[in-house]
Amino acid sequence: MSSFQIVGIDHRPFEALFELDDAQLREHGAVRCIATEYPGFPCRVGLDDAAVGDELLLLPFEHQPGNSPYRASGPIFVRRGATRAKLPESVIPSYVTRRLISVRAYDDSHMMVDAAVREGADAASEIERQFANAAVAYIHLHNAKRGCYSCRVDRA
Repeated sequence: MSSFQIVGIDHRPFEALFELDDAQLREHGAVRCIATEYPGFPCRVGLDDAAVGDELLLLPFEHQPGNSPYRASGPIFVRRGATRAKLPESVIPSYVTRRLISVRAYDDSHMMVDAAVREGADAASEIERQFANAAVAYIHLHNAKRGCYSCRVDRA
């Protein structure tokens, strides 16, 4: 059994964006929104779904910056005031367990070496299966339906 850890993305690069007006946000490819349902607006910093009424930014984020053909960015939600969550070892956040999840494993060269789609409730066992392969350096979880980046998983 391989233990793992999920840590939210750093909140600091997003803090100043919340102070921009809507026109300035558009220059960054971002939009301000208010959570209208729960669940439905998963914050990649706090690793949780925003509460109804919470302010968020929907903006592009380079989640796979490695120099490989898999270099990628995509849309994420960031909730105002959220700080970087660091979950205990082998804990999957509820915003993952309630969604269909794409589990993508990468090696040290940022090349994909394995992938699977699982119900979020089964994500932990899939992460452990993929980490059983010594070539896997890290894993990304994506929401399978919309394809949005969810979080990075590292060996603990």
